[in-house]
Amino acid sequence: MTAHGKIKATRILSMLRHKRLPGQLVIQLTDRCNARCPQCGMRVTEPFDRSSLSVERIKPMLRAAAEKGFAAVSFTGGEPLLRLKELTTLISYAGAQGIPCIRTGTNGFIFQYSQSPEFSSRIARVADALAETPLRNFWISIDSFIPEVHEGMRGFKGIIRGLEKALPIFHARGLYPSANLGINRNLGGHLTRELSRTQFHCEAAYLAEFYTRYLNAFHRYYRFILSLGFTIVSACYPMSLGNSETDSGLSPVYAATAVDDIVRFTNYEKALLFKALGETVQAFRADIRIFTPLCSLDMLENQCGDLFGNTYSCRGGIDFFFVNASQGDTFPCGYRGMENLGKFQQLNQTAINTSASCTACDWECFRDPSTLSGPFLNGLFAPVRELKKWVKSPRFYRHWLQDLLYYGACDFFNGRMPPRPERLRVFKQGKRT
Repeated sequence: MTAHGKIKATRILSMLRHKRLPGQLVIQLTDRCNARCPQCGMRVTEPFDRSSLSVERIKPMLRAAAEKGFAAVSFTGGEPLLRLKELTTLISYAGAQGIPCIRTGTNGFIFQYSQSPEFSSRIARVADALAETPLRNFWISIDSFIPEVHEGMRGFKGIIRGLEKALPIFHARGLYPSANLGINRNLGGHLTRELSRTQFHCEAAYLAEFYTRYLNAFHRYYRFILSLGFTIVSACYPMSLGNSETDSGLSPVYAATAVDDIVRFTNYEKALLFKALGETVQAFRADIRIFTPLCSLDMLENQCGDLFGNTYSCRGGIDFFFVNASQGDTFPCGYRGMENLGKFQQLNQTAINTSASCTACDWECFRDPSTLSGPFLNGLFAPVRELKKWVKSPRFYRHWLQDLLYYGACDFFNGRMPPRPERLRVFKQGKRT
């Protein structure tokens, strides 16, 4: 083992002794956006004072993150590519500090005007700029498998055709973008958008049809993503916070949620969404690298359906943190805005209660890694309690073990590595619908 590897291993062991995980920091580079997404409060038509964080303000955060042993940094928006030069500067700086996992994404506006003679050279310049940095993962949001639905939601014409032309350009530079689905009622076009409880004589009949339509829509979405040439896909769970934002006790400082019905689901609807997505993930795991872990879907399905099952509290505010663009302050996550923790570089993690518990939202950025790490932490510090959970929730642990094997087969979703289909074949399931 190299000296650097020994330092990293020692740091991880020290964190585990103190019931901590290698941290994750999400930095909102800007809340400026040029898209019209109805599911997001940062859409271009939303009237509020826009803010951005300067390179000079973010660099101390990155140094502090490296000193604290953070393993991941994500630069989000708004639309990060509106500040491409600053973005690439910060990605390179984060890598130079020793942070191994650096991520960012786009709403896809750069894929417009693919009929232009300059399209390929313009995309190549963006791809070159990103590929020259230590960026590990680059996501591209796609809301529906129906091109005109997705483009209508975003307010960008022709971006699906542009994506088809652009992906080979990124791949040629060793950058394999991930398609990112923000689950919404437009996913299946009119088949999901026009589905209503009033069309059915009882709740059970409605929920049965709801499940069937969304299962079909997820399958069609994954086939669509494959046809475009993507090699990685992920999903954002719907951030519907009840009938009003105060129902859940949350106060979002990250406006990637909205009051629009397009992302608002009842708990029982969400339980069926998670079930349908889980079945789809299993069906397509041999074909494309799917970041969404089955154990997390299993947990959320039980949580939303009021069923018994394993629940691991979110590590937001313990190991994972969010910095917003308007203040440059730190919060436990993007949805606990009532808990301002101040400047990140001044944050004293040792003073934070590691036993604090929160399951108030479904923000996959923090909930998924919290669930994946839960059995490890409990196994170390509460082995008897964890063993009882194994006995009571065998499906969860079966999925958890499958996830660990699958993540390894996917090279832990390193977006700088091409897919290795031969490693995924073992996860082949039965016939798909």
